[in-house]
Amino acid sequence: MATATKTRSAPQPKDATAMLIADHRKVSGLFAEYEKARSPVKKKDLVAQICQELTVHTQLEEEIFYPAVKRALKDHELVPEATVEHGSVKDLIAQVEGVAPDGEMYDAKIKVMSEFVKHHVKEEQNEMFPKARKSRVDLVALGEQMASRKAELLAQQR
Repeated sequence: MATATKTRSAPQPKDATAMLIADHRKVSGLFAEYEKARSPVKKKDLVAQICQELTVHTQLEEEIFYPAVKRALKDHELVPEATVEHGSVKDLIAQVEGVAPDGEMYDAKIKVMSEFVKHHVKEEQNEMFPKARKSRVDLVALGEQMASRKAELLAQQR
């Protein structure tokens, strides 16, 4: 009985891959909401959320997760490719962040961003994350470090 209470009051820290997967799901849901949205105000709000989530997520991966995975796996393919994919998403973010939705080109940019992100997520979850889990990387410690950095980044954006 004491264990159940202890577990409820002190949740187990997420490992880094679980944290990143939760981010992936959240952004996927935001993209799905955008597809259904008709109001320019709603679209602009969703794009602001998508851009914030992706900006923080990519920064966490590039600063903390990727370097650890690259070292552990002695990787020269997965991490560089993922970093290039981040560059493409960042370019699209720069084109839509803070801009009012103005028709089909804006929608097309969000659609392409969504497709890039889906591709990226698939590669991470199917290739990089399983390899990271099999490596000697302490994913819980990495997750704690990422959670702390995420809180800092979100606080800076407010």
